[in-house]
Amino acid sequence: MNIHKIATYLNGLTDQSDTGLIFDCVPIAGEVDVLRVDIQGREEIPVFVSVTGDQILCISYLWGEDEVIEGKKAEMMEAMLEMNIPMPLSSFARIEHKYVIFGALSEHSTLADIEHEVSVLSDNSLEVITEMADYLK
Repeated sequence: MNIHKIATYLNGLTDQSDTGLIFDCVPIAGEVDVLRVDIQGREEIPVFVSVTGDQILCISYLWGEDEVIEGKKAEMMEAMLEMNIPMPLSSFARIEHKYVIFGALSEHSTLADIEHEVSVLSDNSLEVITEMADYLK
């Protein structure tokens, strides 16, 4: 599996697909190639997909440390921990000074599985931002 195969598949989907979403994928070359996946109507929260080793990693950047209301960080982190288990197929992490939500799949996952993961991660990103609004500037 590689990001170009994933891009071709997702870009070819219509709103008649299982998820009903329309994807716009752009490969980004680098030390590890990454696929930026924008979802029509949700462009403000893209999903970044990389294929490394034995996994396919999907990540959405949520907000930066500087966007957390001063004095609310501990309370926000507690809320994120409590939300982690019931949130389907996704988990929280921090990359440098940015909070992210991510999901991982086996490199042997089908293209339909990847479509599903990207869709769920996007849904979860929107939900998380709504749920965490009280902690953000």
